[in-house]
Amino acid sequence: MSEQVWPRRLTVAPYVLLAALVVVTVAIKRDQPRSLAVDLVLCALVGLWKLGMFTLRPAWRTRHRPMAVFIAGFVLLLAVLVVRDPWFGFLTPAGYFYTFILLQWPGELIGIGAVAVIAGWAQSYDIPKTTVLGLLGCAAVIGVNVAGMCLAAWVGQRSEQLSQQRQEAVDALTETNRRLEAILAENAGLHEQLLTQAREAGITDERQRMAREIHDTIAQGLTGIVTQLQAAEHAADWRRHVTAAVGLARESLTEARRSVHALRPQALQSATLSEAIADVVRRWSALHGIDGQLTTTGTPRVVTPETESTLLRATQEALANVAKYAQAGRVGVTLSYLEREVALDVRDDGVGFDPSHRTTSAGGGFGLVAMRQRVEALNGTLEIESEPGSGTAISARVPTPGAPA
Repeated sequence: MSEQVWPRRLTVAPYVLLAALVVVTVAIKRDQPRSLAVDLVLCALVGLWKLGMFTLRPAWRTRHRPMAVFIAGFVLLLAVLVVRDPWFGFLTPAGYFYTFILLQWPGELIGIGAVAVIAGWAQSYDIPKTTVLGLLGCAAVIGVNVAGMCLAAWVGQRSEQLSQQRQEAVDALTETNRRLEAILAENAGLHEQLLTQAREAGITDERQRMAREIHDTIAQGLTGIVTQLQAAEHAADWRRHVTAAVGLARESLTEARRSVHALRPQALQSATLSEAIADVVRRWSALHGIDGQLTTTGTPRVVTPETESTLLRATQEALANVAKYAQAGRVGVTLSYLEREVALDVRDDGVGFDPSHRTTSAGGGFGLVAMRQRVEALNGTLEIESEPGSGTAISARVPTPGAPA
């Protein structure tokens, strides 16, 4: 425990009070030299005791045994002074002060009780103590002092214990929060590492699959074509080799188209974009019990596989966000074939959200970011309109360069 620092006024005040009582004693007992001399000697002992045990020993103030000795000596000298002259009872506040601050519980209670007895004796100095009634009155005054001060000491001790318990609880909660934050930060780092590894593993697997696909189909087909054409250069029946090369070329082209189509969403492999979106809306509506309708406007036409895949994925993401966050009762999906672009609009009557906060009820986390990246990769635009209580509208527009002018 570090050395306790005391305000100077609390250190000096008892000396000032003692000096004032010395002046009072001299004024009252100036015609009693012997008694006055004894009082002055006792006052000097009190001052020297305080000076040697407390004022000049700041390092002792946190050591309980030296402070117990100091307070015991101070209370004993104070008791002698009060018995001789009751006005020295004005020095008892210093005794309370030292006892409250310097003694540990329950020793503090004993010190407080002793000082209270001295204070009560001083307060009952004018009560005659030669009769039973007088003795009872004196005992009552002392009892009130002891009970009141001991109760105050108990209340103070209890308050200190409660304060310490609250502080320990706050410290424990702070430490728990710190550890939780550290764990969350570590988990976030591990999650990011896992995502990175998963993406890298997915990319590697896809590259290996495509490499095998190209090797087993297109590369082998091209090798066969080269072989047939080389054979045709030196063969009399070169037409047979050319015919075989043409056949291999057609087979390789078919395999190449099959590989490209294998990269498209399953829903688009055997259906048009409108049919695929209609099927997604129908299945989503049946799954979540929310009324969902698709409306197709304009004249449907063939668009690039990338455009079809992007708009289908946008529909799936928008509907997933509605199911998770919107609390909607109805959803309308509109697929519009415009003059130079294809537009997809998804509107719901849900709770809405603030678009500036990407983690709110629209679920604008990675889903909306990925949707925007897909659309913008095709030079398209993605717009989000929403406000709390007014539903949400998501509009994706993708240009179609091959559209008629």
